Amino acid sequence: MIVFPAIDLKGGQVVRLAEGDMDRATIYGDDPAAQAMIFAEAGAEHLHVVDLDGSFAGKAENREAVEAIVAAFPGYVQLGGGIRNREAVEGWFDLGVARVVMGSAALKDPEFVKDMAREFEGGIVVAVDARDGMVATEGWADVSDVPVVDLARRFEDAGVASLLFTDIGRDGLLKGVNIDATLDLARRVDIPVIASGGVKGLDDIHVLALNARDGIEGVITGRALYEGKLDLAAAIAMAGRG
Repeated sequence: MIVFPAIDLKGGQVVRLAEGDMDRATIYGDDPAAQAMIFAEAGAEHLHVVDLDGSFAGKAENREAVEAIVAAFPGYVQLGGGIRNREAVEGWFDLGVARVVMGSAALKDPEFVKDMAREFEGGIVVAVDARDGMVATEGWADVSDVPVVDLARRFEDAGVASLLFTDIGRDGLLKGVNIDATLDLARRVDIPVIASGGVKGLDDIHVLALNARDGIEGVITGRALYEGKLDLAAAIAMAGRG
């Protein structure tokens, strides 16, 4: 199982939000590339980066920071935030991003996302962000009437690399991953699932790793790392023992 340390970008700074609320941002640094290298030195081979401003604007707003991260980090960078058209997808792949995450576009223009998944094999991740079981979009500002599982199933057999499942109500709060909802989704679809939202320590990593065979590809963790609740090297070792 892959551990993805997270770098969320707001105004060029490294931040974490509470429940996706831009007004509840905690700043952890002003050098995203240096943070990427700290994670690399701890053994990370994958990185999850989010352009938070881009999520709301619908276009890249932290491009310079992303470029610096990609240039510095020796592993694979997965990027989300405002990626909603072909130009954006192609531009990030040309820059060296390994995978792009599409959320709002997946709900509003699923055929486009399927086209991208077929064209960029293994490169498209669909974000299924949930608030009370329903899909949220536009930087989590809007909640739809579409159940998470229904959205996920639209992309089976489309070549999507993974589903990124986030329980918004736990994101950035150190409450623990919503294990039940994550496993339920993984068991009901044929696409690997990445867990996100609420990681608070090694116990979350351990339980997810034990269920990796049910379709859990990885887990994203942010605030637990920044606040010293989780040691990245230990988390990576734990994930490898699942």
